[in-house]
Amino acid sequence: MFKIKKVCLFAVLLAVIVSVSGCVSPASKINRTADESLQEFREQVNGAQMFLDQAAGYLVFPKVYKAGIGLGGETGEGVLRVGNSTVDYYRVAAGSIGFQLGAQAKSMVIVFMTREALSRFRESEGWRAGVDGSVALIDIGVGKTIDTDNVRDPVVGFIYGSAGLMYNLTFEGTKFTKVTR
Repeated sequence: MFKIKKVCLFAVLLAVIVSVSGCVSPASKINRTADESLQEFREQVNGAQMFLDQAAGYLVFPKVYKAGIGLGGETGEGVLRVGNSTVDYYRVAAGSIGFQLGAQAKSMVIVFMTREALSRFRESEGWRAGVDGSVALIDIGVGKTIDTDNVRDPVVGFIYGSAGLMYNLTFEGTKFTKVTR
């Protein structure tokens, strides 16, 4: 009986994730929510603007939705900005198996500190964190400061604004795919 309930609950979670990932947002909405998300990032992290200004480019995912009970998945839409201008749109997706329980919405910024790292990302078809490139995850909280002198990784990721409860923060196995809008 417990196993049937668990399978049914997983099916419902999977249906929710698929329906959210199937929703295609217009470019104007993605850009607007990316602007709002970046403003939140700047407000929460001292030095964020200087960090973004020194970057070759950055991905902004205003909302990434994640849910799981043993098996999980996450998805979201975002923009790639170079020189403060949107140049492409991307979808992030990941699946996972293991100890996890809950649901969460979070914001992500992936910063490419070098032109070489940005070029490798843009030239790939379905770039995967941990496979095609390593992402240094920076743990930040409200009021903390980042410093480009201390962060020397070519690709740096920030997760912030988490709403909900979910055990498991990682970029490993996350796939970023370019989409047209």
